[in-house]
Amino acid sequence: MGLGNSILGDDGVGWQIASELQKTKKLPANVAIECLAIGGISLMEALIDYDRAIIVDSIVTHQAPIGTVTLYNLEDLPNLNAGHMSSPHDTSLMEALQMGRSLGAHLPKDISVVTIEAQKVFDFSEELTPLVEAAVPKALGIILDLLLESGSEKTPKSKDSKI
Repeated sequence: MGLGNSILGDDGVGWQIASELQKTKKLPANVAIECLAIGGISLMEALIDYDRAIIVDSIVTHQAPIGTVTLYNLEDLPNLNAGHMSSPHDTSLMEALQMGRSLGAHLPKDISVVTIEAQKVFDFSEELTPLVEAAVPKALGIILDLLLESGSEKTPKSKDSKI
C-alpha cells in the first residue's frame, strides 16, 4: 500500500514505489497494490480481509539522513502518528486496527512498514528530491524480499497480501 500524495514532492514516494511494483513481473499472483492518500480508520478499512500488508510511506523524523530506508513492524514505528498512519481529524492506524478487530473485522496480523526519510513533503511538486528518488530501488528490494520470503512458506496464505 503506497501512501502519500503524488503532488506533494517527497510525500509521493509511496505512490512511486507502488507504481514501480506494478511494473515488475516478480510479484506473486495473490498480491494487490494500491496507492492511497488516507490514514486512520479509512486506512484500516482498506486492510480488511488481508492476512498481510506492506505499507510504504515517507517519514519525517529528523533522526536519519534524507533518503534513509527503514523497515519496521507497525508496532515498532518510532512515532505511531508518523506519516499517513494517522490524521488530525481521525485516529492512529494502531487504534483503528484495535477498534476494527474488536468489531470482528478480519485484519492483517502481519503489517510491515517501509519508510523513506524525507523532508519536502508539503511542497507542490510531482517530483521527488534526488536523495529520496535514489532510495526507491532499495525500498523496492526490501519489499520484493518480503513478498518472496512469504511466498516460500510451506502453508500458503488464505488471503491476498496488500501493498
